[in-house]
Amino acid sequence: MVMGLLTLLWGYSWIIAKLALSHSGPFDLAALRVLVGVVALGTFLFATGHRPSRRPPRSAVVVGLVQTSAFLILNTWALSRGGAGKTAILTFTMPFWVLLFAWPVLAERVVGVQWLAIGCALGGLFSILEPWQLHASVLSECLAVLAGMMWATGVVLTKRAQREAASDALDFTFWQMAVGLVPMLVVAALVPERTIAWTPLFVFAVLFSGAVSTALGWLMWQYVLTRLPAGTTSVASLAVPVIATVTGALQLGERLRPAEITGAALIAVALALMSWQSVRSHHRDDLSMAQE
Repeated sequence: MVMGLLTLLWGYSWIIAKLALSHSGPFDLAALRVLVGVVALGTFLFATGHRPSRRPPRSAVVVGLVQTSAFLILNTWALSRGGAGKTAILTFTMPFWVLLFAWPVLAERVVGVQWLAIGCALGGLFSILEPWQLHASVLSECLAVLAGMMWATGVVLTKRAQREAASDALDFTFWQMAVGLVPMLVVAALVPERTIAWTPLFVFAVLFSGAVSTALGWLMWQYVLTRLPAGTTSVASLAVPVIATVTGALQLGERLRPAEITGAALIAVALALMSWQSVRSHHRDDLSMAQE
């Protein structure tokens, strides 16, 4: 239920952000959405009687710099230069980076069909990037892949922190966003960008992206992370790039090139293989528990 709602929110949030980028630069938008998210989550904490810890947990600082600052800066920058659907597809190569990064950090080995999934994903990535052609969107594509890698790093670091010590999801998410906001404000202040056009659409986009996609979305993501292994956490998120691609085509008129369609299909197959592996793994675990 939570993951289903999250995929819908995050799927359409790519379109909201793309519309907002016609009114501001990427670094201003990224900083504003996190600022709104911090205020919204902080207000919720105080209204419900929760109080953030006096200082941020060390793990929240690291995850904030990687999964909030680096991820959203790279992601929004990529979106400003490329289509919503393709950017979402490349960013959601994240599960495969999680598999690779979790091996040395969490000792979660890549096994069986996961290798085939990684192979399909890399083939799809290669097809979309088309390194044999120097096309105009190559910067956007590379930024989106880097964003996915930063997200994956944040997932693995969060899982390691959860193993080392129990943490409150609300407190962790608040400090993750608050710490991550600082370098984003610095980047927005130092990098010259066009003047923001404060239209009703832009204000709505910032409020939606900050309060719903960022604050509520990351809180839901933390909730999901506590209940799934690092290697399979984002299997259900397959729907996010699909929603972004379909709505991008319907609302923004975006179209994928043949090589991009091939790449997207390979990545979809890879995610489906991971989903199948996850279902089999959980089924075996359930049988083992039932026999004990």
